[in-house]
Amino acid sequence: MTEIIPADYAELLEKPNYGHLGTVRPDDTVQVNPMWFLRDGDTLKFTHTTKRAKFRNLQHNPSMSLSVIDAENPFRYLEVRGRLIAVEPDPTGEFYVVLGKRYGNAEQTPPPDSADRVILVMSIEKTTKQ
Repeated sequence: MTEIIPADYAELLEKPNYGHLGTVRPDDTVQVNPMWFLRDGDTLKFTHTTKRAKFRNLQHNPSMSLSVIDAENPFRYLEVRGRLIAVEPDPTGEFYVVLGKRYGNAEQTPPPDSADRVILVMSIEKTTKQ
């Protein structure tokens, strides 16, 4: 799988860069939101809740696309395309805490909506870059 992610762009997924995650709404329009994420081998993981539109979008259409811009050179980016392959319960908000710390909040605590938290797992199927 590592050949899908260009070696000279892999650091964009390793650093705590914000990604812009696109999903398809039930009316077939696109929703894009900034998201925390973590690369886990051949997948990307996101924290989310079962109560929000993005979760409903993915139940309708599992296609996902994440764009990550190089903070030091905004003309350089990596787009990762895939689909939702798993939804893992996270009722304690543990993964939210992991991501909060990854993105610079050493004192991150679980959010109030932890009971509804899940981990969205995205396959990495194709990339484009510039």
